[in-house]
Amino acid sequence: MESPVIGFIGLGLMGGNMVECLQKNGFEPVVMDLNKDAVATVLARGAREVASAKELAQASDVIMLCLTTSAVVEGLIYGDDGILAGIQDGAVVIDFGTSIPASTRKIGADLAAKGAGMIDAPLGRTPAHAKDGLLNIMAAGDEATFEKVKPVLDVLGENVFHLGALGAGHTTKLINNFMGMTTVSAMSQAFAVADRAGVDRQQLYEIMSTGPSNSPFMGFCKNYAVDDVSDLGFSIANANKDLGYFLKMVEDLGTRSEIAEGTSHNLQAAVDAGMSNGNVPEIFDYFVKLKA
Repeated sequence: MESPVIGFIGLGLMGGNMVECLQKNGFEPVVMDLNKDAVATVLARGAREVASAKELAQASDVIMLCLTTSAVVEGLIYGDDGILAGIQDGAVVIDFGTSIPASTRKIGADLAAKGAGMIDAPLGRTPAHAKDGLLNIMAAGDEATFEKVKPVLDVLGENVFHLGALGAGHTTKLINNFMGMTTVSAMSQAFAVADRAGVDRQQLYEIMSTGPSNSPFMGFCKNYAVDDVSDLGFSIANANKDLGYFLKMVEDLGTRSEIAEGTSHNLQAAVDAGMSNGNVPEIFDYFVKLKA
């Protein structure tokens, strides 16, 4: 596509910074979001607001979604004033969120019936990377559709991976988040057990960080459990949602993950304790108070 019109739905911390990156690179997106302050910010830089997903689809060559759940994505696709009702022949929908792969494949098939394409392209790195076009993008979909939108993905991402057929991106992201959130939960509980046992948490970190367990995730856990600095930037609520999606995915694959079930149980317990909005290493507070 040469100079495509981009429609963008979802101007949260990540999506808003992605739109800023697009605008810095000469795009004038059509946008939609419930947060009118977020909309006003991008309108001030030259974006245009629309009232419905259908209107946005009618105006766009590439429709980008940066949303919270598969249910929200499906609502915007299938609603009476949804994307499917207004999609143009040859347009491409890109889902940057973390969604259930089976849902992604169903949406892709329904878009294909209207002559449109779909790419699932979940993201790695942070909103700060998004602003500077330095995201890791795990894209999937047929090769021709991927090549069609790759120039735009290259604006947003430092590393753009093509992982295969539609759904492979969301599959990879869920596996990645299963590993990451399980690691953070385990390390946070390690610090909590040390605290209960009277072992100095700083010394525990110094010992663990000299061995193969050292990782950026350990650093985030140490920052909270030792220094009381919460800087991972990924909420317990989001982690809990992603572990639920991972468990649904493995069930669809005819297997189970007992490790993920344990992580999911701990994250859900933290949510039930009112910790939804805290960053994942803050689950330390749940573990340090946990009774037998």
